[in-house]
Amino acid sequence: MDDKEYNIVKVRDDKTPIKYLPSNETHDFELVDQEKLDWCNGKFFSKSELRTHIEPWLTSLFQSEHLSLLVGSGLTTAVQYAACGSSDNGMGVGKSFSVFSDNIAQAASNSAIRTGREKANIEDEIRVANELIAGLSILKDNSDFPEIGAKLETLSSELNDILNCFANNISAIERSIVLADPQKREAAFNKLVMFIMSFASRTGTRDRLNIFTTNYDRLIEASADVAGLRLIDRFVGALSPVFRSSRLDVDMHYNPPGIRGEPRYLEGVARFTKLHGSLDWINVGDDIRRIGLPFGAGTLKPFLEAAGLSTDYSSLMIYPNSAKDRETAEYPYVELFRDFAAALCRPNSTLVTYGYSFGDDHINRVIRDMLTIPSTHLVVIDYSDSTGRIMKKYEQWGRQSQMSLIIGNDTANIDDLVDYYLPKPSIDRASIRIADILKQRFNQPAKNEKEGEANE
Repeated sequence: MDDKEYNIVKVRDDKTPIKYLPSNETHDFELVDQEKLDWCNGKFFSKSELRTHIEPWLTSLFQSEHLSLLVGSGLTTAVQYAACGSSDNGMGVGKSFSVFSDNIAQAASNSAIRTGREKANIEDEIRVANELIAGLSILKDNSDFPEIGAKLETLSSELNDILNCFANNISAIERSIVLADPQKREAAFNKLVMFIMSFASRTGTRDRLNIFTTNYDRLIEASADVAGLRLIDRFVGALSPVFRSSRLDVDMHYNPPGIRGEPRYLEGVARFTKLHGSLDWINVGDDIRRIGLPFGAGTLKPFLEAAGLSTDYSSLMIYPNSAKDRETAEYPYVELFRDFAAALCRPNSTLVTYGYSFGDDHINRVIRDMLTIPSTHLVVIDYSDSTGRIMKKYEQWGRQSQMSLIIGNDTANIDDLVDYYLPKPSIDRASIRIADILKQRFNQPAKNEKEGEANE
């Protein structure tokens, strides 16, 4: 049996990753390579025992001085499956290039292999096509290559069509959730809200949660609306927000009743960064703007027309697109990754990944650099490691003491995570207080017990 079929957990003082499988009706799980662990009796253990091993550890890490959450496509897949009973990553476009098709396919395949993926996806092809267009643009007026101009025009037109299909596929994912059975949709969103709030429930005295995502859809924004979570990003404005490079430490405060001149941080606030762009980001003139695209819109066309772009899908800010020139290709992504590196690479920082398969070298490089700081920690939560990239990075980076793993469909599915293993999604001072009281009453010598109760 291959490692990718196992559930894997490594938290707290586990020396090596623990592999386990679902067991019989009497027990929930069964160890694979080990006979006994300190936190369970024998080879079998229950969800409750696993919870006592995982949940306190995650609760402790979630109260780190700096906390970041990196969300990949696995979160969208989990929510769509819960709401619709099926899922689609949106990478199947159904269109191809008629010019330079073999060259684009080969270059995209080579790019995918370098990142550890078995085959290329539409993102790889879009990246290569953009690079090819940039190179051909240099030769289009060269008399030595008279056919370049026509091929360049065809390639640009076909890339626009593929981007149209790609964007509509992403919007279709949102739409499938909107049109799902109301009860299933509500249950899926409740799980999503509880998942997000498990991370975002930090007191105002701590640094804000940083949420990063490689997804183009707006599931996180939708869940934040439902939860009342306020997201702070680089966009400024109401009707047509504009992306600003000059990011100041903008935050949200309130004035407590009866106290003047002492504003306090508002709870329920997180910083939000979409590393690969978004379905509703467009390039208009010299600005990157966010258009008012409804969640689950059937098509982007009328909203692009309202922005004066007609059917120019090349203006969509979907990484690595919008490459009119090198400067546009780097902006705004260079700003977003600067935020990513600044949030992670600092002492006492914890990064939690969910549904991210470590297939992006530019992201992996920042995570690897973060781990060079001894007080940082990485928690990897994933439904599966079917590609083997997660365990490969775990071995390669050599920072196992700074890494925790929760992998497998029997543990890392969003239902069990929310119900058993993630911290309670609330700022619960009562729980903290009762823990202190129990510690005082039962952990001190018997002769001081009455004295302690009298002092309470």
